[in-house]
Amino acid sequence: MATITISSKFQIVIPKEIREKLHLRPRQRLQVLEKGEIIILVPEVPLKSLKGVLKGMNKADLREKKEQLHMIRRLN
Repeated sequence: MATITISSKFQIVIPKEIREKLHLRPRQRLQVLEKGEIIILVPEVPLKSLKGVLKGMNKADLREKKEQLHMIRRLN
């Protein structure tokens, strides 16, 4: 586990091995999430990079059963 230090300007440096593993690059934006006393940094990804992620996904089980029954009743 890597340890970092907060500078006097409240800046941090992400360790090189983590930057390389996550393919982070300069000026990339990170979302900062806080849960209790835990800070989580999540890299933002461009929407274009998500194109095709759900290709071939089975849509049959997306709705809850209650909602499916409602839709079936409406169609009949």
